[in-house]
Amino acid sequence: MSADIISLNPTPRTTLHEQVALRLREMLVESRIAPGAKLNERELSEVLNVSRTPLREAIKMLAAEGLVELLPNRGAIAVELSQADVLNTFEVMAGLEAQSGELAAERITDAELVEIQAMHYEMLAAYTRRDLPAYYRLNSAIHAAINAAAKNPVLSATYRQVNARLQALRFRSNQDGDKWSAAMKEHEQMIDALTQRNPAAMRAVLLRHLNNKRDVVMAQLAQAQRSREAGEAGEGEQA
Repeated sequence: MSADIISLNPTPRTTLHEQVALRLREMLVESRIAPGAKLNERELSEVLNVSRTPLREAIKMLAAEGLVELLPNRGAIAVELSQADVLNTFEVMAGLEAQSGELAAERITDAELVEIQAMHYEMLAAYTRRDLPAYYRLNSAIHAAINAAAKNPVLSATYRQVNARLQALRFRSNQDGDKWSAAMKEHEQMIDALTQRNPAAMRAVLLRHLNNKRDVVMAQLAQAQRSREAGEAGEGEQA
């Protein structure tokens, strides 16, 4: 975990613990806190430059989102999803993304479209720089904006809850150069479908986008499992 101190400046609309939750969420997504790792309150208080009270409130928020797990007498750990959990979650998320895209293409306003287009060009610049953290933050904002443009609060609430479980995996899925390039092209297709107000095209590209993400993530998880098994086998032979 990075030891750099992070300055938090809550806006009038956010509380300190919400700002802390935002920073912790970024650390979990970018694997600065690894899956399965314990959240060390003393260390996090120093890194985030806050007392333990807002930190604990933030951890409770992340637990409600399914990003961390609270264990009796052991504190909190970063959630590590099984391959079955990931597959099931992606299956639900693909449907939510597709529904969001279809409704957004029907209901998006001109102002919302301009904002999404602007974020897309910023994301393209981040992609060109190979700035993965900046790219992912913009990517996430674009998907959230598409969801908001669907103008269905029940869909939005469900989307946020399910998507929280997949953020770290979606972030890492772009570390493969070819897959990252393909994802960027799919985002260009999303912009075209939104601009044309084409619900069917928007639904199709988002469904394809999520299924491609799922395939990349599942392959990464399978490779990590094989590496762990090979390492355990090697340790057994040495013993």
